[in-house]
Amino acid sequence: MTDLGAVLAQLKAERDKLDRAIAALSGLGGTSSKAGGGKRKLSAAARAKIAAAQRARWAKFKAAKKR
Repeated sequence: MTDLGAVLAQLKAERDKLDRAIAALSGLGGTSSKAGGGKRKLSAAARAKIAAAQRARWAKFKAAKKR
């Protein structure tokens, strides 16, 4: 028969590795759910710039549609 003590020691070492890996992955999962929370705020200038660009896109679209 094989040495059961050596097999048991190997299995315990493997279990310790798995426990550390599970703990590391559990820690990563907890932080990622909170990332990016809350609304981002645009400045008035940024909103005006976006609105102007959108108006230009619509004008281009409507001009092409008339042709």
